[in-house]
Amino acid sequence: MKDLKAKLKKLIIDALMIEDMEPGEIGDGEPLFGDGLGLDSVDALELAVEIERVFGVRIPDSEETRAVFTSVDTLSDYIAQHQPA
Repeated sequence: MKDLKAKLKKLIIDALMIEDMEPGEIGDGEPLFGDGLGLDSVDALELAVEIERVFGVRIPDSEETRAVFTSVDTLSDYIAQHQPA
């Protein structure tokens, strides 16, 4: 799971072109939106596309989506549970 979180942090930085940030600077439980990393809904959409491309996991557009995108912890849990074998 630790490797998945590291890959996910790198994907967030690369996909969203966040400058001057290293994966280690993103806390596993840090909020991705609002006062945390400061992402917005457009960032979430871009991130969802990249997660599907890289991990083969589609994140549906539903009430569940907001909870999935809460933090690296919640995203990695969702990916681990839904990733193809």
